[in-house]
Amino acid sequence: MTAKTLTTIAAAIIASASLTLPAMAGGQFAINYAPTDPEQAQMLSTGLTVFGLVNGLKSGANVMQNGSGNSAGIGQWGSGNNGLVVQEGNGHNGTIQQTGNNNSCGLFQFGEATDAECIQNGNGEAGATVVFGF
Repeated sequence: MTAKTLTTIAAAIIASASLTLPAMAGGQFAINYAPTDPEQAQMLSTGLTVFGLVNGLKSGANVMQNGSGNSAGIGQWGSGNNGLVVQEGNGHNGTIQQTGNNNSCGLFQFGEATDAECIQNGNGEAGATVVFGF
């Protein structure tokens, strides 16, 4: 990964965050990142795969939960899909649905009582969502 690519990804996340940070009625706010070109999508997919490997996960569908009252589900139809749900805190609900091939999604929930989903229909899509609940 080059410094230019990391800078591009960081700038995109910051720009996205500034556009999607308003508080929602449920006491949560989310930061979403969906790459707009194939190179950025591949970099995000690689980053999610590396995150999974560092945390002892396998490719495919993975859920990591620390807390109580959390629920998570991943549905995948196709091949080469990678779904990762990480929940820290209590009362989270997170789902990923992937239809197609070679999609990658990371859903990260922190705090209390968040509700989020990632839906991908197509091929080669990538996305990451970070949700904070209070």
